[in-house]
Order: sequence, then structure tokens, then C-alpha cells
Amino acid sequence: MQLLQLPVMELEQRIKEELEKNPTLEEAHSAEVETPDKQEDFETQGADERNSEYDDDYFQQYMEDDPGSYQQKAGADADEYAAPGSYTADETSFFEYLMDQLMGLEFESHQEVLIGKQIIGNLNDDGYLGRTLSAMADDLLINYHLDVKKSEIERVLKIVQTLEPAGLAARDLRECLLLQLASKIEDGEDGDIDIMVYADLILAQTIVRDHFELFTKKHYEKLREKLEVDEDELRDGLGEILRLNPKPASGLLGAAGGRAAQAIVPDFVLNTVDEKFRLQLTARNAPDLRINDHYQQMLADYRRKQKEAGKLSKAQKQAAGFIRQNIDSATWFIEAIQQRQQTLFSVMHAILRYQEGYFKTGDTATLRPMILKDIAEVTGLDISTISRVANSKYIQTDFGTFSLRTFFSEGMTNQEGEEVSTTQIKKVLSEIIADENKRKPLADGKLQKALAEAGYDIARRTVAKYREQLGLPVARLRKEL
Repeated sequence: MQLLQLPVMELEQRIKEELEKNPTLEEAHSAEVETPDKQEDFETQGADERNSEYDDDYFQQYMEDDPGSYQQKAGADADEYAAPGSYTADETSFFEYLMDQLMGLEFESHQEVLIGKQIIGNLNDDGYLGRTLSAMADDLLINYHLDVKKSEIERVLKIVQTLEPAGLAARDLRECLLLQLASKIEDGEDGDIDIMVYADLILAQTIVRDHFELFTKKHYEKLREKLEVDEDELRDGLGEILRLNPKPASGLLGAAGGRAAQAIVPDFVLNTVDEKFRLQLTARNAPDLRINDHYQQMLADYRRKQKEAGKLSKAQKQAAGFIRQNIDSATWFIEAIQQRQQTLFSVMHAILRYQEGYFKTGDTATLRPMILKDIAEVTGLDISTISRVANSKYIQTDFGTFSLRTFFSEGMTNQEGEEVSTTQIKKVLSEIIADENKRKPLADGKLQKALAEAGYDIARRTVAKYREQLGLPVARLRKEL
């Protein structure tokens, strides 16, 4: 169950850890493990005493089972498939990118450099400062024995906030937008932008600095009164704000290197060949693992020695115990990986059969209502197992890459008596909102009526729930000039 719920990247790390700690486990393409010439010198520290006695049946069991034959099969041609695209992060990290800029600035002391590093180290992936100044002062005291005042950190923070891209190291959204506007206005003072754009930026700065609450609540009429501007002027000022980046570090991910570039690595690839589906596990989901031949031979040698001498020396018993423990562990791990693959295939095949119409066309209107219980009944697996697979696995199709969770939804009967999925209803809802008059966006009650006219008779509270699940705000916050 633990292996099943791991995403691909974490599975790779888990396999790497197992390969590092267990010398009897190896990848089929890896080089042979180097071992000492003398078997008695084999590392046995900490061997379990309960494995110090062996009989001939034990050795025979391993020779007959032939652990070296345990190899992973991921389905037809899966080992030939390499997932498309590059899924590795750039070599330059987010931290290094900012540190290169920081070290190019002039500081009065090495202490200021350490404070700058501390600030950059506390930026989150969106570029915001995720720690208070007082907390960083405590960190500097503990880590560097520096007793600094908050005012000193604030001064260095202002320097860090001049780094690119603009908006970095802000403590909230308002400060982030003001930093970006200040940077653009500075360019305007140098004559790098049009005078009309410069005026719009000044107005945008005034809105964010002095009337941020009215802006976030979209009280545009009150803003016009406060600022004494007409509708066109206000629209231009708001347009400059909307062009700013609320997550300034997002542009660094992949371009200048994120902390860990978050790319979705699909677990499955579905292709249509001659109008037939071809489902494969990606190569990264199908490692070819086996028991190292050298350790199997060592175990056979100990068996032979036991037969010839009638018993083994203490060192030989300890070495055999160490090998047995690791072969047991490696065999279990290989079988667990195999079971993981079988479970993934079983669940995905069931989803593929259930949602065949969608996988043929890519049209969400063809998605059938489907819940975890439906797939559990088809596969004979527990609902919790289906949930683990659905929540953490992705499939690459001809229409895009999707989480398996995408294909699960409850259903309802429309006015024509047809059963439709909630996914289809959400699609219609999003289209209605996309086409609404943004000067007078539709409230949930009116959205309910619009859905009813489209054939989907649902309650207003259900409309609100679906709208929130789509990440769409209430009507007031969707208003535009």
C-alpha cells in the first residue's frame, strides 16, 4: 500500500534508497557488485543471531526458488517506452539564481550578506517571504551568533526586494504588487515607457497603496469617486494591476530553476493504434530489478561447505545470515513492485473500459458518472486501494495528461432522463460564466436558471458548490469594467 500511493518521482527515490541499502538487490542493467576475495571478510556487523543456524532445506529452498529470475514485467512493450519530455529540473536552483544577483551587489559588511542569504532562504516557491523579521533575527542568532535588530533586517530586505524579477521577498500580495509597480515606474522615469502608460502606472500605484480593499472587493464606483477619474482612466489603471504577477517566482521555475521543478510525470501512456487502445506503464514505473548473482552464488557456496564439513564456522554463519536477510528483503521488495504494477494496470484497465467513450473522443460530455465503488466492484479491490491510485496517478492521452481523479464524478439525471456526470455539468457552468456580461455577472440564482434552461435542474447551493470547485469567485468578484 505504501508503494502503491507513491507518485513516480517518489517511487524512483524509494527504489534508489532500497538499492543503496541492500547489496543483494540490483537493476538488471547495473554492473556487477564488487565484493572481497575472501567470503569470511564479508561485512556482517549486526547480523541477527536467529539466523546463525541453517539446515540443508533452507539452502535448497533458495536454490529452487532461483531469486535471480524475479524480474519486472510492465505489460506489452512497456520497457521500450520512454516517457516523452524532460522531467528533470534545471541545474541552477532558485536559491542559486537569486544568490548570483545578491553577490553582485555592494554591502557594507559580511553580516549584511548573511542576512541577505537568510532572507532568500526563507522565500517560498511563489517568491514571498515566509518568515517574520523577528523570527529571522532569532535564526541569525542561533545559526551565526549574530545579534541583529529587526531594523537591520528590514534594511537588507529592501535590498533583496530589488532583485529580479520584481515583487520578490514581499510579505503579502499588496507589497508584492507595489514592488512591481515601483519597478515599472522607475523605468518610466528613465524614459523607457510611454507617458500615457506612465500615468496609468501612477494611478495603479495609488489604487494598490491607498485603496487596496476597494480594489480587491471590486467596488469600482467607489474607486472612481475616491480617485476622481472617469471609467476609461480607471479601466486603464486596473489593467496595469492585472498585468502584474501575483506569484513573482513562478517565472523562475524551469527558466532559472525552481527549488524542485514540479513537472507531472505520467504513470500511464494511452495511445490509439488502428482504432485500438494501447495502454502502457511508463518506463520509470517499471524498473527491472533482480537479485544479484554473486550473492546467490555465495549462498550456494555456503550450502556446499555445510554439506562437506557438516557445519559452518561462526563467521560463515553470520555471513549467510546477512545474505539471507537481504535476499528476503529484496525478494519482498521486488514482489511488492510487481504487485504495484498489477494493481495499477487493473485499476486503469477498469477505468478505460468504464470511460471508453471519453478516451475515444476526448469530449467531457461523454464521461459517465463513476465513483470509487464502481471500479472497486469491477477489479475486486478495496475502495481505499482505488482511492490511493486515483489520487496520485496520471495518464497521458491524445487529449492531454490528466489525474485519474478527473474521471471520477457523481451523476444526476437531466431533464431528458439521461444520466450525466457532474463533470459535464461543471463544464456547462464554466461556459455560462465565460460567456456572461462581465459588467453584470450572473449571481448563483441566475446561474441556476441558466443551467435549468440547458437541461440541468440542480439546486442553487449545488451551483455554488460546483462554482467553488471550479475556482470561480462569486458574481461581485467577477465584475469587470
